[in-house]
Amino acid sequence: MRVGIIGTGMVGRALGGKLVELGHEVMLGSRTEQNPTAVAWAQQAGEKGSHGTFAEAAAFGELLIVAVSGVVAVKALATAGDEHLTGKVLIDVSNPLVFSPLGEVSLEPVNVDSIGEQIQRDFPQARVVKALNTLNCELMVDPSRVPGEHQVFVAGNDPAAKADVTEVLHSFGWPKESVLDLGDITASRGLEMLMPFWLRLMNHYGHADFNYSIRSAR
Repeated sequence: MRVGIIGTGMVGRALGGKLVELGHEVMLGSRTEQNPTAVAWAQQAGEKGSHGTFAEAAAFGELLIVAVSGVVAVKALATAGDEHLTGKVLIDVSNPLVFSPLGEVSLEPVNVDSIGEQIQRDFPQARVVKALNTLNCELMVDPSRVPGEHQVFVAGNDPAAKADVTEVLHSFGWPKESVLDLGDITASRGLEMLMPFWLRLMNHYGHADFNYSIRSAR
């Protein structure tokens, strides 16, 4: 399929590279058509990789991925154009991290709202699924980096969209039983609030090859 990725950072490039490896066509989108990072990525990706603006990537993709900072995600999608989002599954990988001058991290929004909800609210015809925001980008596309059973989460209002995203995650190497459906898009609040805790864990371990393993008695 054709995948449009909104964002050219480490997350977007990692997801784009894996999708190209799996045989999909991927366009990496940025604010400017000739973004040097996007151009270099497309050259390395080969014939199935390309680059363009946010709007071009959104128009190109049958599946869309939001891989920019959460604090600019809604603005980036507005630039992409509502007409290019209608009816499409949109995976929101973003986190609304805000860093103080001293490096302290907070979230905006938090508690009563989330970026996942804002995107769904501002673009109601998109089929938004929150996923992959709780782990490192290398682990997103290669769960074997962490041994044993561990989980990735999905949340969204559209069951069919979540099923489609689960298939994508399965193609990345996630067993279907490791994909936990947390319900509607309001679950994005808790998923985004995990990120400051994740940063603390990364500081503790000194690396990012770790993940959450949920155990249930039933």
